[in-house]
Amino acid sequence: MSDVTVVGLGPMGSKMAETFLAAGHAVKVWNRTASKADPLVAQGAVRAASAADGELLVVSQISYQAMYDSLGEARLDGKVVVNLSSGSPDELREAARWVAGRGGTLITAGIMVPPPGIGQPGAYSFYSGPQDVLDRHRATLEALGGVTYVGADHGLAMMYYQALLLIFWTSLTSHMHAMAMLGSAGVSALEFLPFARELFTQLGGDGPMGYAKILAEEVAAGVYPGGENSLHMQAVSLGHALEALTQAGVETTVPEALLRLFERADAEGRGEEGLGTVIESIKKP
Repeated sequence: MSDVTVVGLGPMGSKMAETFLAAGHAVKVWNRTASKADPLVAQGAVRAASAADGELLVVSQISYQAMYDSLGEARLDGKVVVNLSSGSPDELREAARWVAGRGGTLITAGIMVPPPGIGQPGAYSFYSGPQDVLDRHRATLEALGGVTYVGADHGLAMMYYQALLLIFWTSLTSHMHAMAMLGSAGVSALEFLPFARELFTQLGGDGPMGYAKILAEEVAAGVYPGGENSLHMQAVSLGHALEALTQAGVETTVPEALLRLFERADAEGRGEEGLGTVIESIKKP
């Protein structure tokens, strides 16, 4: 099996190292606090001499600056650095140049599960960078989960990752607002749960409430039919929802910002179009 060095042994990096070991790989481990490697060494990993000790370096740290600090002035000739740390797209593109300047090749990645999900069914990561380099190490990386290649632009893996996180955060925060509002009237979160689950399911489906697909098709076509469900009507309804939240005595920062966005799109003359027209205002702040 292939050799791999895991750099960064927080919850994510440690789980990656354990998963590589379980898959039969020869694993080296390195962390700035050296003692964090002890449990993994006890499981069969080898303590790396440095963060650059190996040909395939899988990095999981708090930031790209941490990678710079860990690798320091080390040469990376012929090495492949796969970095699963979070950062901005431009930061990842700059990191690719930094690694190349030291003779190595960077593959950027965004892992789409928390540490307990690594290596489990359904786990996957977005990867970007040179596809031929990724393909050489695909079999090793598949121990962590599915390998989803999204393009040569090093910033793309993080953009896909952050795009899904935006949906995750905002959807679940809206769910929290809903539970808080209903809770003020004595409705428990578990009583409401079946209805929230059904909506989340329908939004990802193909029926009349399948808005993930509906909006994607409208945005691709650049046409947002309103019909009997115009944006103006949606803005009025959102205003009523904001009133309900206020009357319930709960926090309203995010819903207020959403209403401002809807009202702006309406004021820009697109109120008779459908909900999808809001993306035109999002693209032109």
